[in-house]
Amino acid sequence: MKKMKSGEKDKFSLWLLAWPIFIELFLQILLGTVDTLMVSRISDNAVAVVGFSNQLFNALTTLFATVASGAGIVIAQKIGSGREEDARTVAIIAFKVTAAIGIFLSILLIAVPGPIATMLQLPDELLPLAKVYISIVGGGMILTAMISMLGTAIRNTGNTKGPMFTAIGMNVIHIMMNYCFIFGAFGFPQWGLTGVAISTVVSRLIATVVLLFIFLGTFQRRIGIKDIPVFDRKLFKEVLVIGWPLGVNSASWVFSQLAIFSFLAVLGATELAARTYMNTLESFCFMLGFSLAMAAQIQIAHLYGAGKTKEAYRAVYRVLTFGLPLVIVNAFILVLFGPKLLGLFTQDAEILTLCAALLWLNLLLQPGKMINMALGNSLNAVGDTRYTMIISLIFMSVVATGCSYLFGVSLGWGIIAIYACMISDEYIRGVFSFFRWRGRKHLRMKEQELLQERGFNQESHGQAQGKTAMDGVATPAL
Repeated sequence: MKKMKSGEKDKFSLWLLAWPIFIELFLQILLGTVDTLMVSRISDNAVAVVGFSNQLFNALTTLFATVASGAGIVIAQKIGSGREEDARTVAIIAFKVTAAIGIFLSILLIAVPGPIATMLQLPDELLPLAKVYISIVGGGMILTAMISMLGTAIRNTGNTKGPMFTAIGMNVIHIMMNYCFIFGAFGFPQWGLTGVAISTVVSRLIATVVLLFIFLGTFQRRIGIKDIPVFDRKLFKEVLVIGWPLGVNSASWVFSQLAIFSFLAVLGATELAARTYMNTLESFCFMLGFSLAMAAQIQIAHLYGAGKTKEAYRAVYRVLTFGLPLVIVNAFILVLFGPKLLGLFTQDAEILTLCAALLWLNLLLQPGKMINMALGNSLNAVGDTRYTMIISLIFMSVVATGCSYLFGVSLGWGIIAIYACMISDEYIRGVFSFFRWRGRKHLRMKEQELLQERGFNQESHGQAQGKTAMDGVATPAL
C-alpha cells in the first residue's frame, strides 16, 4: 500500500476540508436568503412557487446524485489507497453518466412542467407561475447535474477551495442578475419570476464552465478529449454498489420532503410559504455542522482506503463533539431573533404566527439532523450505504411521510404535527445509525482484508526468497 506524503495528509485534515465547505455553504445560504428576500418583493405566491419547485428539482437530482455521490466516495478511497489513476477513471465515467441523465431531465421538464405541478397538488392559483419557473430552471438540469458531479469529484481529491470559490461567484452573479430583472435596474427588463429563473440558469452555466476547467486539471495526469471513450466496467460497478443505495437514501429524503410540501399545499398557500421561509432560516442552524459532516465523509473515506480504521472510527465522534453544540446554539439564537428576520420577508400576520411556533420546534429538529448528517455520512464513507438506505426507506416512509399525512392532513392538526413527525424521524434514524457505527462492521471487514493481504504478501515474499536461495545452489554434475 502506498504511503501518504505529509502534504497529502494535511490536505485531508478535517479542518482544511471543512472550512472551505463551510464558507461555500454559508455564502450560498446567505445569498439564497437574499434571493428569497428579493423574490418576496414579487409576491408570497412567487416565494411558494420557488420553494415548491426547488423541492421538485431536489427530488429529480437524486437520479444523478446516485452516480455522483458513489463516485465521490470511491475517488476518496482510491486516492487514500494510492490508486489515483483509478480515481481519475472513476471521475471521467461518472461525469459522462451524470451529464446524460441531466440532458434527459432537462428535456422532461421543458416538455411537461404544468402536468408535473398539477400531479404534485400545487394550488391552482400558483400554476401559471410554476409552469414558467419549472420549464426555465428545469431546462437547465443538465447544468445542475454537471455542477454536482464536478464539484463532488474535485472535493474528494482534497480540493474543497475550488468548488467554494466557484459557488461564491455563481451566487453573486445570480443575486446581481435577480436585482436587475426584478427591479428593472440598469436598463434590464422587469421580468419578475421569469427573470429570476433566467438568472439562475445563466449563473449555473458560468459555474459549470469554471468547474469543468478545474476538473480537467485536478488529477496528476490531465484529462483531455482523448479520455472521452474511457470506461472501466469493474470501477463503474464499484461506484454503483456504493452509489445506488445512496441514491435511494437521498431519494427517500427528497421525496419525503416533496410529499410534505404537497401536504402543505393541500393545507394552503399560507402553510407552503411559511415552510419555505423556515427552510431559509433553518439553513443557518446546521451549516457548520453539515460542513463538518461533509468533510468527515471525505476524510473517513480517505482513511478507510488507506487502511487506517481506528482513526476513521474516531473521526465521527470529533465531528459530533464540535457539531452538536454549534447546531443547538444556532437554533436557540434563531428562536430569539427569527421573528424579526421573518419580518424582512413578509408582513402576513398568519405566516409570521405560524413561523414563530415552528422556530421552537426547530430547536428540537436540528440536533437530530446533526446526528444523522455525521453518522450517516460516516457509514456511507466506509461503504455501508445499504444500511442507511434501509433505515431511510422505512422511517422516512412511515414516520416522516405517513404520520405527517395522518396527523397533519387527515386529522387536521396542521403544520405543527408535520414538524413533530419530522423531528421523530430524525431521532429514530439517528439512534439506529449510532449503534450501527459502534458495531464497526465495515471497519472490521477492512481490517480482515488488510490482514489477508499482508499474509499473502509475506507468503509471496517468502517463496521468492526460497527460490533465490535454490537458484544460488550449484547443480551437481552427473
